[in-house]
Amino acid sequence: MSFATPLVLLSGCVGFGEEYTRVQGFSNRDAGAICLKGTTLEPRLGNKPHRVYETPMGMLNAIGLQNPGTQAVINNILPQLDFSETRFIANLSGSTVEEYQEVARLFDDSPIDAMEINISCPNVKEGGVAFGNDPDMSARVVAACRKVTRKPLITKLSPNQTDIAENARRCIEAGTDAFAVINTLMGMAVDIESRTPYIGNNQGGLSGPAIKPIALLKVQQVYQVARDHAIPIIGQGGITSTEDALEFIIAGASAVGIGTALFYDPLICPKINAGIVDYLQRHELANVAQLTGSLVLNG
Repeated sequence: MSFATPLVLLSGCVGFGEEYTRVQGFSNRDAGAICLKGTTLEPRLGNKPHRVYETPMGMLNAIGLQNPGTQAVINNILPQLDFSETRFIANLSGSTVEEYQEVARLFDDSPIDAMEINISCPNVKEGGVAFGNDPDMSARVVAACRKVTRKPLITKLSPNQTDIAENARRCIEAGTDAFAVINTLMGMAVDIESRTPYIGNNQGGLSGPAIKPIALLKVQQVYQVARDHAIPIIGQGGITSTEDALEFIIAGASAVGIGTALFYDPLICPKINAGIVDYLQRHELANVAQLTGSLVLNG
């Protein structure tokens, strides 16, 4: 699957692909792909407020996967999207392996270009342990989805685990076609006057520049496993500039995800694209692929 640009707009940051069309000057063509909002089998109202809280160099969010359900997305939202502009990727979420599989089966019979598996959801059958924090659970979800679709599967890996490279290896064996690295880190913010968490869910996912060094390391670690199998990586986590994007590509990413940065600069994508083109020209490189994984480690 080819992208027109190396930029991917991340799930949860652009709604179902239509939110930023209201921003003058924004174009879906600036993005190689757009990941739609996390979708579950049945509709979800999400978490109680507050759901978002700004932190130094980042943002906490605990939306709770509010969405209208898979059938509503397929029947009502996908027909409104212009698939000639860019690639659209569904984001699959679930609380059981069976739910992930059914969502994948339904999206398989749709015009969606690919599916991103959000394995950071809690497994209700295993005491609420997140699928993505356990290699066995991660592999089971990927294998179940693989059985019901031939569309490309992108597994979104969690940083909240012991060995992300081992998890990646297991997901490759289970049939993933690509990775998104990383999902948010869990965090908290406290109101010292009320002595309560600002986030209604008590904790939330931390994104933004604060997590960039961690995300960069995780991309490099996953690349060590993925490169031998020609499995591409979408690197993400705190990218706000051309320099950030290039770091992720050099570390092993074939494409880069833009998320939190869109909240304060909705027109950041053409700026990053232009900067990448300039870098490639200055270094006499024909394309991004020649730069991917070119990192030379010390020692």
